[in-house]
Amino acid sequence: MIRLTKIFHFEMAHAIHGYNGACKNVHGHSYELHVTVCSTIANSGYIPAPGLIIDFKEIKKLVKASVIEKFDHMLILSNDFVLTHPSFKSQENLILWEAEPTAENLLLFIVQILHQAFSDEVKLVHLKLYETKDSYAEWINDNT
Repeated sequence: MIRLTKIFHFEMAHAIHGYNGACKNVHGHSYELHVTVCSTIANSGYIPAPGLIIDFKEIKKLVKASVIEKFDHMLILSNDFVLTHPSFKSQENLILWEAEPTAENLLLFIVQILHQAFSDEVKLVHLKLYETKDSYAEWINDNT
């Protein structure tokens, strides 16, 4: 099976309500998102012309429109956080979530978005979201 991966970068701030540590405060990260896809069409030989499962440019276009442009330079806070810190409600770049905006929850949200973005011929197989250069959350499609 051939897999294609495209890497994206974005800046985002968040805070984790109920966390007993520094991450309870608003802070930002330089995120790195690895998006890996494969074809849903079985092929034992070469891929017919033009020889692509999907163009890297198409992956870039889809992910930028559905994920990066939504998150880049945004502040994501949970409703619970804003209830206890109402001054943040007036932030121009605020996105409110029901869940806490942890790396794990961000990744689960991205999975849902990207499942809808790709065609039926392209399957999302793996996501890796780096919150720092040495810490990441990972999602693997167990149905590949």
